[in-house]
Amino acid sequence: MTQIQPMLTIGGGTKAVEFYQAAFGAVVAYWIEDPDGNIVARLSIDGAEFWVHDASAADGNPSPIDLGGSPVRIVLVVDDPDALYTRALICGAKPHGEMVSEHGWRTGRVVDPFGHHWEMAKQLGPSA
Repeated sequence: MTQIQPMLTIGGGTKAVEFYQAAFGAVVAYWIEDPDGNIVARLSIDGAEFWVHDASAADGNPSPIDLGGSPVRIVLVVDDPDALYTRALICGAKPHGEMVSEHGWRTGRVVDPFGHHWEMAKQLGPSA
């Protein structure tokens, strides 16, 4: 089966893993750490996997904060996007608009403390 598993480059990988665990209920599926404390980890949110990697200018892996933003938005489709949106804000994410119902979807977007954009979403009706 083909999968897409984004790898998020982050300044402060260990703190990011802690945030994703608290905000989204992520579970660590894989973890390696170098002697300097830099990590590569694979996380899972209800079976949806993604990776976290410490930023490294030497390796050409800047974080969104290093770049002044990110052109990528991660869409997290869940049963209760309102609850997850609120939980993310409580854990330190910043709102990027309110929760809205439009175009057949319930969506809301936050920016995590590491500069990545997450959109919590649920389709409201049958797909077109």
